[in-house]
Amino acid sequence: MKSYKLAAIAVVALYLHSSCAKSSEQDGLGHHHENPGHIDSHDPDHEHEESEGGAHKHHDGEITLSEETARDMGVSVATVSPSEFHEVLKVSGQIVPSPDGQQTVSARSAGIVTLSRGATEGSRVRAGQTIATISSKGIAGGDPNAASQAAVNAAKRELDRITPLHKEGIVSTRDFNAAKAAYEQARAAYGGSPSGSGATSSIDGVITRLLVRQGEYVNAGQPIAEISGNRRLTLRADVPARNRSFLSTITSANFRTASNDSTISLTEVNGGLLSDGITAASSGGYAPVYFTMSNNGSIAPGTFTEVYLIGASRQDVITVPVGAVTEQQGNHYVYVRGDHECYDKRLVKLGGNDGRRVEIVSGIKAGDKVVVTGATVIKLAESSGAVPEGHSHNH
Repeated sequence: MKSYKLAAIAVVALYLHSSCAKSSEQDGLGHHHENPGHIDSHDPDHEHEESEGGAHKHHDGEITLSEETARDMGVSVATVSPSEFHEVLKVSGQIVPSPDGQQTVSARSAGIVTLSRGATEGSRVRAGQTIATISSKGIAGGDPNAASQAAVNAAKRELDRITPLHKEGIVSTRDFNAAKAAYEQARAAYGGSPSGSGATSSIDGVITRLLVRQGEYVNAGQPIAEISGNRRLTLRADVPARNRSFLSTITSANFRTASNDSTISLTEVNGGLLSDGITAASSGGYAPVYFTMSNNGSIAPGTFTEVYLIGASRQDVITVPVGAVTEQQGNHYVYVRGDHECYDKRLVKLGGNDGRRVEIVSGIKAGDKVVVTGATVIKLAESSGAVPEGHSHNH
């Protein structure tokens, strides 16, 4: 890891060396910026200004970086402007399957289970696909499915016999309706196959659990398999009891999983608040808040997450992207561009953080041009900034 960091610093230093030399030649100010990543050390009360002879005076902590190098290294800036932000509460949470995306396939009759070919955990199934068949053949007491089939056949024959007689007026409508009802009842009780009843999926999805083994005896109604459609997922956020007052203000949330560096907004996955947890009983000192969302294909049920609960809105708040902030020895900094090639390191105080943007309470103001991408490049330039031999700022 150490060698990687040294290599990265060397690359940045190489870029900075060439760019600052070019800048010196172009501006004709007599500066020998052989180490373009250096920090000028002068009176901190001095601003960047011109003195006699056209030389620059740099205040303490200033970092120089040419426009070309900044562009090549992915450094970009944005002008700070107050905007709407929200109160934020960061909590832990978990992605859980949505109830309407889950199904338990159960046995329709008692008997011996025969799993369908390819019915294994992790395999995909379609709505209406048979997961297993259950047969009672050879079991003491007879095959109830065979008896049901015989009842269907008998009722069908009676209905076929009575139908033409009813049309001719020989059989009453009451007798006809009774025969028709008997047939419907017999067909409803029949499993659907002379070799056994079928256990089928009612949704498209994936078999997440097989609850029986091949050849196992099951009773009617016993679960055979669990299927997850995963079209909709539920995000559960666990709010500590001490923060219950925040529950009534929640409008949305952002979240980040352990396997994903980026923060996902619920609006990006067609999500919304499902239950605010106000009326939910606390469990283990936490009140659960639930959100529903679509599965974008990168979120697995059971994944633990960091959740940024979004509360009441506030106006005229100064914020920057989370990636614009760097940390050193417990302090937080952003880099502000002064002119096209000079950057100042500003100590800032942070406020709320919604996982994407962070509030800046102090340290910068509206109109400042803050480095929003590539802050690490500026930080490396700063840390590698030894003043080279022959460098002079005698004005």
